Amino acid sequence: MRKSPILCAVFFCLSLTTSAHDSTSAFEVASPEADPATPAPFIPSDRDPWQINVGFQYIHYSVLGLKFHNFAYQAGVTRYFNNRFGVEGTALAGFGHAGSNPSIDAKSFFIGGGPHVSLYNKSHIEIWAHVLGGWERFRFTESDVLGNNSHAAFMGGGGLDYKIHEGRIYWRVQADYLGANFGPFSSNYIFGTGFVLNF
Repeated sequence: MRKSPILCAVFFCLSLTTSAHDSTSAFEVASPEADPATPAPFIPSDRDPWQINVGFQYIHYSVLGLKFHNFAYQAGVTRYFNNRFGVEGTALAGFGHAGSNPSIDAKSFFIGGGPHVSLYNKSHIEIWAHVLGGWERFRFTESDVLGNNSHAAFMGGGGLDYKIHEGRIYWRVQADYLGANFGPFSSNYIFGTGFVLNF
């Protein structure tokens, strides 16, 4: 059971990567008269088209009548279609405890995708924002009452990327809002950091 959310996240990211690559190949067919120096449509002229990120997140939840926090591993992929706009797919797998008497193991999982906008520039700092629609799932392993819960969710926020090595590797700091309708609407907050590889 624990492996299925991770496998779903890997499958989601790989399918996003494959479909974007296929569509890119179609766009890259140039006419014989095309200038070789002119970049193909939907290919960024100044930045690498692909971006993979991994990180560690702190998530504060207020859901199902409980307030608790999780620590989470995060992984995502972004395909840029020009210097500023791309499509992102992200997955977060969290772990922690809820309640104090008794303490309940609380696992969370979010997977989603959506637009990613970046203020690309030549300096060391890059500002970006994203809005992702997806699915949130909770698994309270020691509670027969709370059990497993899942619902459509969205995540929106942004952050700063600091370019470490020739624009290929970034250090990322980000903050997000995570909303889902588990009975009463839940407002949750995410803070995290990690690294980005551009290729």
